[in-house]
Amino acid sequence: MTTPGARSPSIVALRGVSKTYDNGTRALEGVDLDIRESEFLTLVGPSGCGKSTLLRLVANLSRTSGGSIAWWGESADAMIAQGRRIAFVFQSPTLMPWASVATNVRLPLDLAGVSRAQSMRAVAQALARVGLGNAARHLPRQLSGGMQMRASIARALVTEPALLLMDEPFGALDEFTRQRLDGELLDLWLAQRFTVVFVTHSIQEAVFLSTRVVAMAAHPGRLVESFAVDEPYPRSASFRMSASFATLAHAVSTAVAKASADALPDAAGDVAASRVVQ
Repeated sequence: MTTPGARSPSIVALRGVSKTYDNGTRALEGVDLDIRESEFLTLVGPSGCGKSTLLRLVANLSRTSGGSIAWWGESADAMIAQGRRIAFVFQSPTLMPWASVATNVRLPLDLAGVSRAQSMRAVAQALARVGLGNAARHLPRQLSGGMQMRASIARALVTEPALLLMDEPFGALDEFTRQRLDGELLDLWLAQRFTVVFVTHSIQEAVFLSTRVVAMAAHPGRLVESFAVDEPYPRSASFRMSASFATLAHAVSTAVAKASADALPDAAGDVAASRVVQ
């Protein structure tokens, strides 16, 4: 199977985006990025490089300090009015401990005023997609860490989003569980063809999952290089052991290390003009 998203239109376009917090921290500077329909885009880089900040800006959970973001060529308000859906999966499952798995997954639909009958059908479908069809009545404490994250992903998918944003969702899991969920996530993505923007500290995870990996550096947070992962899907464990995997992982790691070692001028006006990462 060819790589999805490689020649697809841009659904989110960031131009000259910066973010400075009230304490003066320059989290992002001069970010130009196109997020393309149906691609699996992963952001990697050291702590403090602005990966999570960038994800929150794309989710419209935070405002830029400079530059612009367009969603499907429109403003955030227009995007919402047109019924475009963005879902966010956080670093921890953030499930309500007193509520059943089904109730947790149904929450976005309840907030949207969807009828109970319609929402229960959608919840059943979402839970089946992530392999939790038999756990609907369980409480979160009765689930393993991996199962809790599956429930969080089901909650994100229940609204049928066009864009799924994931902020280190598997970072707290053991390596075995993490690799299994990586594979399950790819199966979901290939079946549903939503666009994914994924944040991770693991370069190996990024290369395995993605159609494209974008490396970031810190102080201020910025994009430094984009790497196309031109490997067919579905991907198996053998890809992780291949020479092409090792070569690409090394290239991404080298780019992040070099950019992190290079000091940029402190003044925003001295930052070199960035190219659009496509």
